[in-house]
Amino acid sequence: MTGAEGPTYTVDDALVALGFGNFQILVLAYAGVGWVSEAMEMMLLSFVGPAVQTAWNLSAHEESLITSVVFAGMLIGAYSWGIVSDKHGRRKGFLITATVTALAGFLSAFAPNYIFLIVLRSLVGIGLGGGPVLSSWFLEFVPAPNRGTWMVVFSAFWTLGTIFEASLAWIVMPKLGWRWLLALSSLPTSFLLLFYKVTPESPRYLCLKGRTADAINVLEKIARVNGRELPSGILVSEHEIELHKIDNPTEDARLLSPRTNEDEHPKGIVSNLGAISSLLVLLSPKLARSTLLLWAVFFGNAFSYYGLVLLTTELNGHSKCMSDKLQTEKSQDVRYKSVFIASFAELPGLLLSAAAVDKLGRKLSMSIMFFMCCIFLLPLLFYLPEGLTTSFLFLARICITATFTIVYIYAPEMYPTSVRTTGVGIASSVGRIGGMICPLVAVGLVHGCHQTAAVLLFEIVSLVSGICVMFFPIETMGQELRNNVQV
Repeated sequence: MTGAEGPTYTVDDALVALGFGNFQILVLAYAGVGWVSEAMEMMLLSFVGPAVQTAWNLSAHEESLITSVVFAGMLIGAYSWGIVSDKHGRRKGFLITATVTALAGFLSAFAPNYIFLIVLRSLVGIGLGGGPVLSSWFLEFVPAPNRGTWMVVFSAFWTLGTIFEASLAWIVMPKLGWRWLLALSSLPTSFLLLFYKVTPESPRYLCLKGRTADAINVLEKIARVNGRELPSGILVSEHEIELHKIDNPTEDARLLSPRTNEDEHPKGIVSNLGAISSLLVLLSPKLARSTLLLWAVFFGNAFSYYGLVLLTTELNGHSKCMSDKLQTEKSQDVRYKSVFIASFAELPGLLLSAAAVDKLGRKLSMSIMFFMCCIFLLPLLFYLPEGLTTSFLFLARICITATFTIVYIYAPEMYPTSVRTTGVGIASSVGRIGGMICPLVAVGLVHGCHQTAAVLLFEIVSLVSGICVMFFPIETMGQELRNNVQV
């Protein structure tokens, strides 16, 4: 493959040649710690709210607000940090988010009153909104042929975080209380700050910005650590492809020779767009269908996932519409144990994802799992013994974990590099709306002795989400990542 000035290669060519080696393992470990910390901060919401309500004599509305402000913060953060990382780099994006999350999370443990706690937890939510930045950063180092499998492995860190947090709560809460749980749960994010200086910038992002020399430095470092060699020739960036008006960059990039002025950025390049214009790109004719369907699926996924987490305790604690006193006692008995057990449902969910994502494809895998979730929820339309209720919720959570895992693989693959973290960030924000609404609906209906209505709602949401997946316009399995959108 030669151009006018000799052989050339793209970032995709380089990553395939270098393979998935020790360098990517280190990147996976770093990004994985961030995913663990986000999972822990989300899981602790199941424990902190009731504990604070008891300690400070809060109303039910005030208790629910402790959870809602975190989702509201994530709604803002996911959108904001996506734009920051698309414009200023992935590293700067997750540096800011890790700093905000770690500091606000630790200070939450010392909140003197309810107002301070609400403010600090909302800041934690804003920081947690940067989760998609880490997943997109890791994705951009993974060769296309085994991208799905390794993104499932990356998702396993979320499961580790949920299990670890449930274990930590079970140990810490009865003896030390909620403040210690908040403080200890903020520690994993601090590790991101400790090792930040050694993290590399995404070579795909660097090429998009025309910083080909910097991208080559990163690729050479990958080659050294992995014990491989870069392809012969000159790296061709999407910067040159934009200048040459090429419609199919992944195939035609090899025919181009690099230009000498790497600092000149093409006018109108998507990566330099601001917040409003980035949103317009996501809703442009070529991306609008994918974007709107993805928003619906993220909403359904978050609504169903957090709903099943809450129902694990709510249905077992209120299945016979007991008096408030008995409900409270019962839910306290099952809270730690049931959440801990249900967390393990995510392990088979991950295995299902790994088995299906690179064999059946992203779309078929997600739609099957959504429909299976509907089937497992059907028996819960009726009152069942605690053991059966837990079993069906366990199976449903396996399925919804699989869909959540796969959609976080599909979303960054679907969007081009120029708006990747913005696109995934906004989709994640829409999911947070589902997370905000879910506690009010799920808990409210069950507390009001409307279990059938609550479960039926989750049935409808899962069914609609599965149908939306079927209408996604593209399948990304085995495809190279796109870098730009022609608009």
